[in-house]
Amino acid sequence: MRIDQFIYHSSQLIESSKAGDSARLDAELLLAQVLNKSRSYFYSHPEYLLSDKQLEMAQRLVELRCQGRPIAYLQGQKEFWSLSLAVNEGVLIPRPETEMLVEFALRLDLPANASVVDLGTGSGAIALALASEKKSWQITAVEYIDAALKVAKHNIETAAGKDFSALHLIQANWLSAFARHSFDLVIANPPYIDYHDPHLKQGDVRFEPSTALVSNEQGLADIKSIALQSTHCLRPGGYLIIEHGCDQSQQVKEILNNNDFIEVQCHRDLSDNFRFVSAIKK
Repeated sequence: MRIDQFIYHSSQLIESSKAGDSARLDAELLLAQVLNKSRSYFYSHPEYLLSDKQLEMAQRLVELRCQGRPIAYLQGQKEFWSLSLAVNEGVLIPRPETEMLVEFALRLDLPANASVVDLGTGSGAIALALASEKKSWQITAVEYIDAALKVAKHNIETAAGKDFSALHLIQANWLSAFARHSFDLVIANPPYIDYHDPHLKQGDVRFEPSTALVSNEQGLADIKSIALQSTHCLRPGGYLIIEHGCDQSQQVKEILNNNDFIEVQCHRDLSDNFRFVSAIKK
């Protein structure tokens, strides 16, 4: 089968399966992975004939995509903050909304050698993004789940060949491993979805690890733990940034107000939904 024929037929299959709203792009990305070619190659060589093995591999990926498997998992990587990060079913897929936490953190008035911790680092996305911009920051990435820890370790060691010597990865349950007044900034994208939320049965989240998505107490249990622990581990005047669900801003704001934080502010994402909160330790 020719490249152009494969892309056309695969696009039709993906579109009819309603697995996503970018069927042609998905088909091209999956074929690019099999051939180890850029998408531009398809336009300059539409007549290229796929071998039987290439066709079998590409058709299998398209089949999985039609079942709803996230394109990031099928490719084994996801772009975040210009970094290409390895991802698999053991970690949450980094999303553009989370880049807003990075942007906000980079604008904060922190010491040149600020001590920063990224809680529940998953693929290491936030920690690596910050480390790529702030070489003098001392950044600790924290992960509790073994499968996610393995992915984060791989990304920290290999991401773009950059020098991340000031970035350290440890296994811990939130801030339980740290002493008082350890950090200038605590940043986190914790689980915040309620176990009964119908969105867990829709889209990519169906295939993402529940440990990175769901939390007790209507999705607020982990946020409460982070807020409480941060009151001890943040230095006075230190910052806390937490991502949350679009309908949780007022509840999260109340949690922080009740834990000795000041200047608690809710921030919107590009879709105009409240997406994260920032606060300062008293």
